[in-house]
Formats: sequence, C-alpha cells, structure tokens
Amino acid sequence: MSRVAKNPIVIPKGVEISLTAEQIAVKGGLGRLQRALNPLVKVELQDGHLTFAPTDASRESHALSGTFRALVAGMVAGVDKGFEKRLTLVGVGYKAQIQGAKLNLSLGFSHPVVRDMPDGIKIEAPTPTEIVLKGVDKQLVGQMAADIRAIRPPEPYKGKGVRYANEVVVIKETKKK
Repeated sequence: MSRVAKNPIVIPKGVEISLTAEQIAVKGGLGRLQRALNPLVKVELQDGHLTFAPTDASRESHALSGTFRALVAGMVAGVDKGFEKRLTLVGVGYKAQIQGAKLNLSLGFSHPVVRDMPDGIKIEAPTPTEIVLKGVDKQLVGQMAADIRAIRPPEPYKGKGVRYANEVVVIKETKKK
C-alpha cells in the first residue's frame, strides 16, 4: 500500500494556504489555485506543514488521501515555482508562431492549425521549431502540451511531427524487398 499521504507538505516562504470545510486555496508569487476537498480526506495545517489522513479505514479513503496529497503538493509547487513543458517541431517546413493568446502551427497540412490558449497558460516560441508552455496548474500545462502534440504526433518512419523536448522516438526500419 502506498504511504504517500504520510509525508507532510512543507509550505515554502511566500505561499499562503487557506483551508475551509469545502475547499483548499493556495496562493503564491505566481498565482492562485483552489481545489474542492473530499470528505474522505482530513487535511490539517500545523506550523508550516500540511498533513493528510484518511477519515475512515476504507480502501477508498486511504487511496484518496495519497492522491489528494500529491495534487496539493503540485498546487504548492505551481504557485511557488511554476511548471513548464517544451515541445519541438521536427519536419521540413514545420513552424510555430505566437499571435497574442493564439498558437499558429504549420505542420504540413493544407491549412494552418490555430489553437487558443486558456487563461493561466503562457506560451513562447524562442525559435520557430520550439514551443514552451508555462503555467501554475500542472494538469492544465500538461494537457495543453498533450493536445498540441496530438495534432501531429511523431511518426515512426521519419520521426516527423510534434514531440516533447526530451522524448525519444524510435525510428522503424523501412520495408525490405
């Protein structure tokens, strides 16, 4: 059984946490996040530490306490340091342009692909073949990176497409006669 919930979260300087009966709110230098509390998880704030415990002995309560601890730890890290995902475009003529809050991609289709960025996501294109997504919400940053990658995932024969910066694409060997 996982023991994730037994580790308390140390709250860094500059991060404020407010607990109510229904939700937890985390405020830091980069922004503010909030999440609804689950009645199966008991959350306590004691002298700079957040502790999580199951409210009963059920299997679901134990699982949710670890899950909730991981989610809140991500919230604290997000408002303190933020999260970043890097994508690279591999292919002849593949490029990205930023136009306000929109991402304009040329990925070999007959038309450009335009994506609107939600609130809380900052997007940069340091080079035409590189995209950097930044934000305080780990789930939102990761989901937007996955959505952009899904437009043209790397294909296995030439490796062309949108990939994460640290992703390794194994190239298949072509068919032999």
